[in-house]
Amino acid sequence: MTSQLTPYQLKKSRKLYNVFNGFNSFSFTILSGSVITLYALRLGATSTVIGTLNAFVFTAFFFMPMGKILVRRFPIVQVFATAWLIRYLVMIPLVVAPFFDRIGRTDIALALMMVGVFAFHASRGVGMIGNNPVLNEMAAGPDRGAYMTHIQVIASAVSMFTSLGVALLLGRKPPLLIYALLMSIGIISGVIGSLMLYRIPEPPAEEEGKREEFFTVVRRALGRAPFRRFIIIFLTLSLISSVSRAFIVVYSRNVYQQGDGMVSLYSVFGSLGALAIGLLTRLLVDRVGAKPLYITYTFAAVIGLLPAILSPFAGSTGIDGFASSAGSAPLWIVPVFLALLFFMVNFAFAGTEGVAQTYFFGLIRPTDMLDLGILYYIVYGIAGAAGSFVAGLFLDSMTSAGLLPVVAFRILFASLSFLLIVVLFWQRKLIRLGALPLRGALGVIFSFRDLRALTLLERLEKSRSVQEEREVLEALHDTPSAVALTELLDRLRSPRLSVRIEALRAIEALETLNTEAEDALMEDVQNNPFTTAYISCRILGNHGIRKAIPLLRTLLRAEDYMLVGEAMLALARLGDQEFRPQIEDYIKATRNPRIRIMGASALETLGSYESIQVLLDLLREENPPPYLRDEVVLSIAGIVGILERYYPLLVQYREDPALVNALALDEIEEITEQVVSRRRTKGSLKSRPVIRELKEGAARLVNSHDGQQLSRWILTHLGETKSVDVYLFAQAILEDDLVAHDRFRLLVCTWAANRLLLYV
Repeated sequence: MTSQLTPYQLKKSRKLYNVFNGFNSFSFTILSGSVITLYALRLGATSTVIGTLNAFVFTAFFFMPMGKILVRRFPIVQVFATAWLIRYLVMIPLVVAPFFDRIGRTDIALALMMVGVFAFHASRGVGMIGNNPVLNEMAAGPDRGAYMTHIQVIASAVSMFTSLGVALLLGRKPPLLIYALLMSIGIISGVIGSLMLYRIPEPPAEEEGKREEFFTVVRRALGRAPFRRFIIIFLTLSLISSVSRAFIVVYSRNVYQQGDGMVSLYSVFGSLGALAIGLLTRLLVDRVGAKPLYITYTFAAVIGLLPAILSPFAGSTGIDGFASSAGSAPLWIVPVFLALLFFMVNFAFAGTEGVAQTYFFGLIRPTDMLDLGILYYIVYGIAGAAGSFVAGLFLDSMTSAGLLPVVAFRILFASLSFLLIVVLFWQRKLIRLGALPLRGALGVIFSFRDLRALTLLERLEKSRSVQEEREVLEALHDTPSAVALTELLDRLRSPRLSVRIEALRAIEALETLNTEAEDALMEDVQNNPFTTAYISCRILGNHGIRKAIPLLRTLLRAEDYMLVGEAMLALARLGDQEFRPQIEDYIKATRNPRIRIMGASALETLGSYESIQVLLDLLREENPPPYLRDEVVLSIAGIVGILERYYPLLVQYREDPALVNALALDEIEEITEQVVSRRRTKGSLKSRPVIRELKEGAARLVNSHDGQQLSRWILTHLGETKSVDVYLFAQAILEDDLVAHDRFRLLVCTWAANRLLLYV
């Protein structure tokens, strides 16, 4: 989706919406959830009343059609903001409820609470008609999922710290006036946040002629199997989530007799769980996709409910509500257990709700956003209200039948877990919407390297300077991960050369590339000579991209000599033996030392003995550069299979050229001793004359530059192998212009000694 706002306007609007979200989350934490539940319990509410209050949270969504009627006459942000302002004002009855309790009219106090909570959520439902369009406008761009999760992260963080403050304020058994104070604080902060909403830009409105009736849009959407399947899954998960998150508060009070302050403290851990899953989802959702996360978080919900089903330590109660099982468990066990339970339940269900909304936005057409957004929240409301109300009745009926509270809760949570397992099977049939397969997604989630790469990508998105981009890209090179590939390809379009180079280095470090990356690299080779083309060329060769061979062959005519050299190497790494003659002709024709060096390396990689003659021709030339001589003899050594033996000798020679004769003869001596030792073990000493002839021939070659005796030895004792290199070296050491090179004499002696070890 493309935003109607300019980048600056979008940035400014997001900042404003984030501030509103902070105030709203602070107020909502105080005026709903566990605080309202504890407030009601202090007024003597039953489980049925608690279930009804929690059901009011979801009845809000049934008032969204009223909001749709209003947006036909008024701007959508104005409806959104006004309804939000009203919803906080209608909570004023909860401020005065404690005064009725003090005069013995608890029934009026509870009635005021129920009226205020109902009106609060009803107003919220009217205003929520603007939530999806506004959020959809704020989340425009490639970071849609990340920004939507960012909103959740802000809400979770504010909720966590608010819950902590509430817990400290409530203590063990606070007076009702403390709750009145909390309600006042929540109302004031909510009003401040609502006033900020008026400054949010209006999202683009539907054209009058294109508007469709609500039921027409809904019928068309439900006629599609993927959408219908999602709605069923979403309804079931919403029911389970609403019951689980609401009744673990009651579970803590009724089973473990925890005080108000302790339950509020557990809510802090619940908010921490929601915050943790929000941070994780923000990293993953745009790279992994919503479907695999939806399944993973649902499975996490099954795990999260298991402790409540097992209900350990549900026995006697110690001082200040710290329960112990028959007095044998340490006092800290129950608080730790309940804190982990709140954390896991909120971690899992906040995750399912967050990715459900992302999946929903990806599943529907933007033109259906308003109507299907209403359906989305109505389904959420039906599930939440029905689940909460029925669960409250169920618990009351179970305890009325004589069951212990702990047994009733075990049955409730076991039933919810069974439903979750059923949902897991249904979720497998959801369409992927471009997401990774589940196995691939799990590989990312449980990979430290991938998660580290994702955190770096988040830094990369926020970077505002070339230096910062380069630093992050360098870190991505050190932490290669396939999840970073899309962003790295984006950086290939950077106007700064240094950024493109670092992006290519990071791409080069990856184990595999997709088709998009292969095409981008080939495009870079064609369009960016003298800059990054040679790096892309190298990557194509290193990653075995054979479809690039036709393009690489054309590069021998390029003006960029770095590109020409890398093209030859890439073709060699791709095993293009058919093009080897053209590479040989080119390095003979060119006078560019760099191209010759890279061409020699390419011939070494192709490994054909027929290329040795071309490399020897380079040595025959008058006064070739020393570094070219080194590369040529090393390439020959690589072709004939003695590079590991020859390279250390060449390094020693470069350090002290006077050692060349000693190094050559020492190599002969070392190898012949191995031959003698091997022959002695086999009971034969026939190799001694052969060894003596080799030593004499080698000595004449290195001391007098006379290769005739060594040439005869090569043809006599190695000729039966009929290997091309045998005849090439036997002939080459008779040429004065070749044996004059120290490196070549050292190469021939090393080769002869190692061939003796193999064939004699």
